[in-house]
Amino acid sequence: MATSGQAAAMREQTWLGHPRGLFLLFFAEMWERFSYYGMRAILIFYLTKHFLLVEDRAYLLYGAYTSLVYITPVIGGYLADRFLGPRKAVLAGGVFIASGHFLIALTEGPGGADPLFLNGFYIALASIIVGTGFLKANISVLVGELYPRDDARRDPAFSIFYMGINAGGAIGPVVCGVLGETVGWSWGFGAAGVGMLLGLVVFVWLKPWLMGKGEPPRPQQLRQPVVAGISREWMIYLGGILGVAAVWMMIAHAEALGYALLIFGVLTVAYILWRAVFILPPVDRDRIMAALFLIALNPLFWGLFEQAGSSLNVFTDRNVDRSVLGLTIPASVFQSVNSVFIILLAPLFAILWTWLDKRRLEPSSPAKFGFGLILCGAGFLVLVAGAAAAGENLTPVIFVFLIYLFHTMAELCFSPVGLSAMTRLSVPSMVGLLMGTWFLAMAAGNFIAGLIARATGGGEGAGVAQVLDIYSRIGWFAMVVGGAVLLVAPWITKLMHLDTLGAAIARPNDGEGQK
Repeated sequence: MATSGQAAAMREQTWLGHPRGLFLLFFAEMWERFSYYGMRAILIFYLTKHFLLVEDRAYLLYGAYTSLVYITPVIGGYLADRFLGPRKAVLAGGVFIASGHFLIALTEGPGGADPLFLNGFYIALASIIVGTGFLKANISVLVGELYPRDDARRDPAFSIFYMGINAGGAIGPVVCGVLGETVGWSWGFGAAGVGMLLGLVVFVWLKPWLMGKGEPPRPQQLRQPVVAGISREWMIYLGGILGVAAVWMMIAHAEALGYALLIFGVLTVAYILWRAVFILPPVDRDRIMAALFLIALNPLFWGLFEQAGSSLNVFTDRNVDRSVLGLTIPASVFQSVNSVFIILLAPLFAILWTWLDKRRLEPSSPAKFGFGLILCGAGFLVLVAGAAAAGENLTPVIFVFLIYLFHTMAELCFSPVGLSAMTRLSVPSMVGLLMGTWFLAMAAGNFIAGLIARATGGGEGAGVAQVLDIYSRIGWFAMVVGGAVLLVAPWITKLMHLDTLGAAIARPNDGEGQK
């Protein structure tokens, strides 16, 4: 057992000014994202080229999958807050995710929409979705637990963590995309499963680097038998297996998902508002309101940004000159461009925010969101301009790189900042729930992304004009909303009460029961 002196020494060990645990989480999340983005890069092509589904159905299934991936973290965040703790939740999630990827590889089938293989594919997707529910919100919570709420290193830390996410996001589409499109679909999905296993091995091996963060809030309660001698912890894992069956049904009936998403979202936000208004003290209530404002912008941003894996992926496959140095690059490989830009730009943004913070010039989180929406809209308009200039010819590949560049800068103003804001603005007993709600709003955005993709009508023939018309409309809309967010940003920033965040750490019971 470590002495108090040894524990203190461990606490003092940092890399690049950050706790070593940040880099453990960086590496574990890198491999999880390798598996997710690698699979996502070939998913739309697997649906249309292997199962031979029509585009409308494929876009709907793609939107259902990517939205469910962000719904389940609400439940996973709640279970971690109340019972498992984020560390155990992350480990369980990795097991479900790896199992799902390997199951996809095993259920490839001979091609065509054979019900047996198609339903096997749905079950595999469901396992990945449930696993992401356990893992996604809680690994971000672990990053937040490494830092005090008023620590100026938090935003840079989340930018570094986000760079890890995108290291996996850069490698995954290249490896899984090339294997899937040129060797065989099962090779691409199998490689994604191997990536997730690597992430699990690293997470278990270097657990001491977390310095005891993320453990269950009440370990004795977790070990207590509940039914037939089965502990509460294992009942939760068995519930996850039953959850796979429930999610399978949702995927098979994707048309109804939008209504379920709306109901679930309203109930979740209503519960958070109830706690904020009737339980939390005024300052924490204001912070929760500010967090909900940021969350409300999520569906718009991700509805636009997530065209990358669906309509933009198909547009790139059919209407872009993909010849680079004499080689025709598979369209799925371009899914790594965003992540490469993140790797290049995330350190610069982390340095920029720190430099501006020292001079009291750093934009607030709401203002960063406004800039992010403006940049996202500009990316679509640049692609539309490039395609229009090409006329009847294929769109030059440089414009695909440019839309990803603009969207990457938008993402760096939005996603890592939002993750940091959720852990900063919440109270400890609600941080997993609020982080889960952040991902729930992303789920709504992903479902909206599927609807937008369907509205583009595909990417062939006369459909090209329709794609560009939709991209032009959503581009201008995002820029207008981004400008409006900049106007209200000072008022939202006041609700965050940034000057008293440090004092909030020591308040007992999160202020619950006080007014």
